[in-house]
Amino acid sequence: MTNQHELLLRANGVTLCAETFGDPADPAVLLVHGASASMLWWEEDLCERIAAGGRRVIRFDNRDTGRSVAFPPGRPGYALRDLADDAVAILDALGIARAHLVGRSMAGAIVALAAWSHPDRVASLTLVSTTPGDADLPGMEEAFLSYVSRPGPDPSNPGAVVDYVVGLIGAYAGGHFDKPATRARAERDVARTADIASCLTNHFLLDLSMPEGFTLRDLTCPALVVHGDRDPVFPLPHAEAMRAALPSADLLVLEDTGHELPRRTWDTFVPDLLAHTARAEQHRGPRQA
Repeated sequence: MTNQHELLLRANGVTLCAETFGDPADPAVLLVHGASASMLWWEEDLCERIAAGGRRVIRFDNRDTGRSVAFPPGRPGYALRDLADDAVAILDALGIARAHLVGRSMAGAIVALAAWSHPDRVASLTLVSTTPGDADLPGMEEAFLSYVSRPGPDPSNPGAVVDYVVGLIGAYAGGHFDKPATRARAERDVARTADIASCLTNHFLLDLSMPEGFTLRDLTCPALVVHGDRDPVFPLPHAEAMRAALPSADLLVLEDTGHELPRRTWDTFVPDLLAHTARAEQHRGPRQA
């Protein structure tokens, strides 16, 4: 199943699928999701709510997710740097000079690297449910590790893949999630994914280490760190360390929330995102083409 508003863009030498919401004249917000997650996990309602606040919202399928380019299972053929460059290439393909980047989970590293590599293209960063990667931070919770350590589903069995994804979202969320809505989205996602086997495996084979010389302290653009207080993947000290490492960062803690960004948090998250990006727009002065 595909959306008639989806765009297949040639970006950074590959084909990436994207979708936009809102007025093209408004400041752009680029949403980047984490490992094995297509753009569908940035819900349409969430994108529309951000767009209603005067932002042009772009979501897209990372490589090996959704309708974007698929590499052979077990052989991704790209690195974290390529994913960071993809984000900027999406802006190029849409004629956008500068955008506010929002990265979730693994994509926290993607957007941070994009801001480090292309500082003139990134107006602000929002880092959701992610980590600075410090070795002394608390590890993942046992209940989550127990789920992800199980054998994965048979990629040729769509129903089994959907069941696995629903269970995974439950593990990410700490059990507090909308199961029917999650199943419906997982079914849609599986139906539109170019290669399920690649989607389930390739992102987890990437080397997520940053280039030599990279440091969060080099990222001087305004930053907002968003984190659930019950995140089973990256417990809250990861967010506190991220805020401390960034020169200009605020921290928004979502109560009774795991690794996900559930609908019940949007009344808090969206206004904070809009205020954060508005401050960044004011900081840089008049918009430039």
